[in-house]
Amino acid sequence: MSDSLANILSNKNFDEPPEIAAIKKFVQDNYQEDVEVLVREHNIVIAGRSASLVNTLRLDMRQLQAAAQTEKRLVFRIG
Repeated sequence: MSDSLANILSNKNFDEPPEIAAIKKFVQDNYQEDVEVLVREHNIVIAGRSASLVNTLRLDMRQLQAAAQTEKRLVFRIG
């Protein structure tokens, strides 16, 4: 582990809700892809670049909810 504390903290977005960070980390760890995540009052919107990624994430919906520790409805978008 060559990451220093300053390096780790410089990459952390403190304004980002924990649900966003958890979903982005899940997708990055499992699929090495970036997604855009928007948290709304009743749902969380997850947008991916490809249809194949988005459809795969739909299959992982329960795991994504568990990772984000949320019961909000997940909405998936391509784009």
